Amino acid sequence: MLAAEDQALLSRALTARIQPHLSAARIAPVTLPDCGGLQLFLLNDDFPHDALSPQEMDWALNEPAYWMFCWASGLAQARQILHQPDLVRGKTVLDFGTGSGVVAIAAAMAGAAHVVACDIDPASLDATAANAALNGVHLALAGDFFQLEETFDVLFAADVLYDRANRDFLPAFLDRAQQVWLADSRVKHLQATHYVQVESVMAETLPDLNEFDEFRRVNFYYGSRG
Repeated sequence: MLAAEDQALLSRALTARIQPHLSAARIAPVTLPDCGGLQLFLLNDDFPHDALSPQEMDWALNEPAYWMFCWASGLAQARQILHQPDLVRGKTVLDFGTGSGVVAIAAAMAGAAHVVACDIDPASLDATAANAALNGVHLALAGDFFQLEETFDVLFAADVLYDRANRDFLPAFLDRAQQVWLADSRVKHLQATHYVQVESVMAETLPDLNEFDEFRRVNFYYGSRG
């Protein structure tokens, strides 16, 4: 685990990435509930969401820093892994659209043999690296899913289907991994070949965005060609 001075250094570095756009924002370590001590660098929970300037609102809408939140689906998927470590223990794992890295970190903590965290946002990969260091785990980082040459035992993806265009990835996921686990709070009834809904759980976004309960219900979908 990181020493206090190293945590403070990373907190300042991540805060510096967003303060030019959100002047009241701070990034600090947060221990996630029911996640075996897993911590993330997240936006301060007293951030004044309702008092954004027009410039801040424009940035938040058009260049969202997804990595500064632990979204409900990512939290639910991390809990799934930590509560069922056999899903990943000794296996190779890809976390697609990693965001803060919470799912990738949970997989590493649960004993995965090799974990790749993939995201097209370079800032997300920087935050994921900081969060991995915070939890004392090693992750490989990748920016382009289609440039990856390796295949995986398991692929996880949380909250990536909000854009219908992203559903084109679903066959590609099964080409790259033997098993696929999707977690999504926005898609209630996914209809896709080789995918089935297996469970629904409740989870929350951190810091709390006061979302409706319908967005706190996370559906798990399992994909396999077997």
